[in-house]
Amino acid sequence: MKQNVSLLGVEFDAVTLDQAAQRCVDICRRSNNSHIVMTINASHLCMMRRDAELAHACSAADMTVADGMPVVWAIRASGQHMPERVAGIDLMEGLLRAAASNGLCVYFLGAHQDVVEKLVRVCEARFPQLKIAGFRNGYFGPDEHDVIVDEIRASGAHILFIGLPSPFKEVWSERYRERLQVPVILGVGGSFDVLAGFIKRAPRLFQSLGLEWFWRLMMEPRKLWRRYLSTNSEFIWLALREVVARRAYAVRRESALAGSANAVRRDNRIVVSERRMADRRILVRRRSNVRNPQAPIPDRRRGIERRVSERRARTANAPKDIEVSA
Repeated sequence: MKQNVSLLGVEFDAVTLDQAAQRCVDICRRSNNSHIVMTINASHLCMMRRDAELAHACSAADMTVADGMPVVWAIRASGQHMPERVAGIDLMEGLLRAAASNGLCVYFLGAHQDVVEKLVRVCEARFPQLKIAGFRNGYFGPDEHDVIVDEIRASGAHILFIGLPSPFKEVWSERYRERLQVPVILGVGGSFDVLAGFIKRAPRLFQSLGLEWFWRLMMEPRKLWRRYLSTNSEFIWLALREVVARRAYAVRRESALAGSANAVRRDNRIVVSERRMADRRILVRRRSNVRNPQAPIPDRRRGIERRVSERRARTANAPKDIEVSA
């Protein structure tokens, strides 16, 4: 059963990495229409507040996963269930493995020419059964969009990986989704460079602590410091405000439910009391409806007093002992 959670106006699918990959494989098997999978992180959530096209593209996605531990932590802190983080690069690797075992074709779009060529060689070595329908670098102008879309559609690919920056890849995917006719479209950002070996990914410790962004900042400080400083500060403020609001709403709701339960119990006590009073009134009416209304109502205490008086009278009237003189 599909379960959704929300944060800052975006609905996320509460799925694990394996569940997300399996959904994509099922889509490839049963449909030829395009389905967009979004990997949303803190940066996306902040950019969506100022970019209407990006917000529309993200809201129109067929599956949205939380790519970033800060997003996962914020969702959990708000009282909602999110099983784990589903990073774009991890989902890409899972889909490459699934495509190789299920005979699905993939297409790579993005990065420099030498990066995407190296990526193809690496994938062919890691997944010998993988079918690569085609690849193209990410340096093209608006006048080439139609040609690229036609090329991807003609390739017969089942999965399209887009290694382009945000918000371009999200907006471009949504704009051409109908013409692409690729069952699964996944934007993976800089994952091409990582899988091709041009950029080293953060160690597992950094990933588990939610500090992968810090690792990337150390790798490219001049490029990322300004963006991370503004984005992270904005996300912390927005997420904290929503968490507090959701927690306060949950407390008010529990109080309202508890008040309703108390009202129900109070009403039940009133009903029982009224029922007992009605039973007493019925009993009084039954006693007053006897044939002789003037006859006294039998009273157990009066019967006992009468029997005691009769016993005393019998004792007083009994013959006394006769004394015999000598």
